[in-house]
Amino acid sequence: MTTPADIIPLKRDTTLRPERGVLRFMTAGDVDDGKSTLIGRLLYETGAVYGDQLAAIERASQRRGITHLDLSLLTDGLEAEREQGITIDVAYRYFTRGERKYIIADAPGHEEYTRNMATAASRADAAVILVDVTKGVTRQTARHFYLARLLGVRHFIVAVNKMDLVGYSRQAFNDRAAEVAALARKLGLAEAISVPVSALDGEHVVGRRGAMPWYEGPTVLEALERLDPVHDRDGQALRFFVQLVGRPVHKGQGRRLMGRVESGTVAPGMEVRIYPSGRAARIRAVLGLNGALDRADAGEAVTLIMSEELDISRGSLITPPEAPPTVNTVVQATVCWFDREPLRTGAPYLLKLGTRTVKARVLEIESRLDIDTLMDMPAAETLQANDVARVTLLAQEPLAFDPYAIHRGTGSFILIDEWSTRTCAAGMLHPASERRA
Repeated sequence: MTTPADIIPLKRDTTLRPERGVLRFMTAGDVDDGKSTLIGRLLYETGAVYGDQLAAIERASQRRGITHLDLSLLTDGLEAEREQGITIDVAYRYFTRGERKYIIADAPGHEEYTRNMATAASRADAAVILVDVTKGVTRQTARHFYLARLLGVRHFIVAVNKMDLVGYSRQAFNDRAAEVAALARKLGLAEAISVPVSALDGEHVVGRRGAMPWYEGPTVLEALERLDPVHDRDGQALRFFVQLVGRPVHKGQGRRLMGRVESGTVAPGMEVRIYPSGRAARIRAVLGLNGALDRADAGEAVTLIMSEELDISRGSLITPPEAPPTVNTVVQATVCWFDREPLRTGAPYLLKLGTRTVKARVLEIESRLDIDTLMDMPAAETLQANDVARVTLLAQEPLAFDPYAIHRGTGSFILIDEWSTRTCAAGMLHPASERRA
């Protein structure tokens, strides 16, 4: 029988890094900005639509009195959505281009479904946000940008849609692109690419049809192809949330810790610390799907075998000794409130950070965001659905985290109603000493 000491690391094939082959992106926009049509166009022109689907869409288009193929029906899947002509739930679709797979989350445009939009953003590497060239940047556009940024989206592609309605005017596009750039500066975004698009005609979604020869930038798909979500985590220190704990397989062996490498690299022989306790440990082996590995990188799901028996549970955070997380029970955060029931200051909630869940209370609402001006307003006594605010929370047990600005995976969390189990809010953590006057 092979013992852990006899495990020979497999030769590593870096082309198999799973996250390099998958890009998750969300779409969002104001009402009737054409996001479902854009996604339908992406699916159609990348060959992700089957013949029977096309036949069904043709019949549905005819019933609605539409002379062209209504590609929006490929994503507006719920019957209620089709009847109203809007998107309510988050519709997930998939397509492949070359060696990369794409996962699309088509999010609602209506303000009352902001929490659904946040669901789409929670796992997205990028956001494709629709702006109607005839309307420009709206209040809801600003909300979508802010929420996507709040939930960790780093790359923004703005599809300035319905260019066919303005005769593919270069000036009309430049005006909207300037509005987008101004909003991005307000939010401190490093990147927001604007692309002139006609989702209805298929201009600059996947290919070019020659209607806008003055535009030399990427199409929507070309802009997505240039993104590398794993590169965003390159250079970051190891962060590994323990998801499951297994008993030792062999006598004298440490427990098996299963989870996903959020960032950095983990390897056999590595000295680490386990938080929130801060106890020192050493990794004996790293196991992948096919056996032992000489290392595991960001995005990989692996099992770590420790050199010694330790009291480790689900939610523990493993880091290098030289790059510890912040550990505290009192934290400051920005939250977006989703629930129909208002926030109750002092009431118990469940705070889920990575794989760790603890009881917590909101001690104070420090300020509330005006979504129109993106400026802080005086603190309120409570928060209603879709409100965004800065708060102070008290956790029942110590939390190990990084400020969201430094690390998305260990700096974002959700609040859950303890009795109904509804997700009440999503938030991002700030440095312990960061408080606004």
